[in-house]
Amino acid sequence: MTSSDTFFGGAPDVVASAPGRVNLLGEHTDYNDGFMLPVATPQHTTVAMKRSGDGHFYFYSSTLDTSIDFPEGGSPPPGFGSYIEGCIRLLQSEGIKVPALRVYASTELPVGSGLSSSAALEVATLRALRQLLGIELDDVKLARLAQRAEIEYARVNCGIMDQMASSLADRGHMLFIDARTLEHRLVPLPPDAEIIVLDSGVPRKLAASKYNERRAECEEAARKLGVASLRDVTDPDAVEQLPAPLRQRARHVVRENLRVLEATRGVSAERFGELMNASHASLRDDYEVSIPELDALVDALRAAPGVYGARLTGAGFGGAVVALCRAGQARQAAQAALSAYNKHERAGRILIPVPEQGKENNEPV
Repeated sequence: MTSSDTFFGGAPDVVASAPGRVNLLGEHTDYNDGFMLPVATPQHTTVAMKRSGDGHFYFYSSTLDTSIDFPEGGSPPPGFGSYIEGCIRLLQSEGIKVPALRVYASTELPVGSGLSSSAALEVATLRALRQLLGIELDDVKLARLAQRAEIEYARVNCGIMDQMASSLADRGHMLFIDARTLEHRLVPLPPDAEIIVLDSGVPRKLAASKYNERRAECEEAARKLGVASLRDVTDPDAVEQLPAPLRQRARHVVRENLRVLEATRGVSAERFGELMNASHASLRDDYEVSIPELDALVDALRAAPGVYGARLTGAGFGGAVVALCRAGQARQAAQAALSAYNKHERAGRILIPVPEQGKENNEPV
């Protein structure tokens, strides 16, 4: 692995970082103009930059130990460089002169676990460019540019949640997001509660293809219901007229939006846990994006001491699960759940709370 000092031949000009996100409620609602409640992760992605001075871009990922370079008028090969290039090209399309750069990216986020390492890379890149070039770029516009970078350059037809959360969320609050209006506000976590996130150890292999399929199904359901998007349906009974599987997909989205809106009004930790449990059942049965390993890990968390509720988080088909538990019991509950889950030759690990220094995330904490 190349060090930052070696890559830059000294110190970079700027350094910026951005967190990943964990979504507590509101899954698969963002591309339906709906509502979400993510929270920022303690892990960050960091991007350092320096003008290259020779007309070439040089990108390096310390996580992948991969370097790429290309001339100012060229493009990088597919991969992590697409996310960085997208941020640069979109600023250039707005008339901002971006010089050739050296860009060094590193992350604490586990890639492929559903904590949105891609959005963190985009937001960190744009924050570094904002600082380097001294441009005015508010956090909402930054999130929208990051989303466009992922859609137009990385070719992932994503919603706005991940980038909004990475740009605007913090660890002490949930970020309520209205995907249609981009209204957002920080909402307190339920009292006497903290968050657990466990990685199932199963990569999200089908997430991209099934994501596009579910998105198309939701669009078709909205068309049949005569609305612009499923966000405009507020009565869950209204979707029962639809044929399968559109009925089940729409039922999840409509009820998930209602769960988010209830949670934002302020509920107890016990009630929030019930909403999380209902969300997972809906994602499993109606949206069909869970897998046996995620179900098993959710069950293990629910059986752990002090846990109020648990659900998969992210697109599904692998990745991570999130739970809400009594404050002060997260490490004990996470380890109990992980021990039960890993008895069956699985490779789950603790992501949040971050393991204590000197201990691996599958060791007793």
